[in-house]
Amino acid sequence: MPTTLTSKGQVTIPKRIRDALNMGPGCLVDFALNREGDVVLHKIETRASGQPDRFAAVRGRADIKWRTDELMTLLRGER
Repeated sequence: MPTTLTSKGQVTIPKRIRDALNMGPGCLVDFALNREGDVVLHKIETRASGQPDRFAAVRGRADIKWRTDELMTLLRGER
């Protein structure tokens, strides 16, 4: 579903995508690049106060399954 970039660098997010992410006017979004170089659009969840949840963008992103003792050893610099 191609769209056109405006002179201001803006694009319209297709309705199908907005509906799938439950996005409406004023919704905050973030753009990222994945390892393959694809652009990924993330809806930024807001709290009741209307402020973005600063952890929402990184939640569930760990690539490594750490064991507690291994992580503590790494953080403490123990070998």
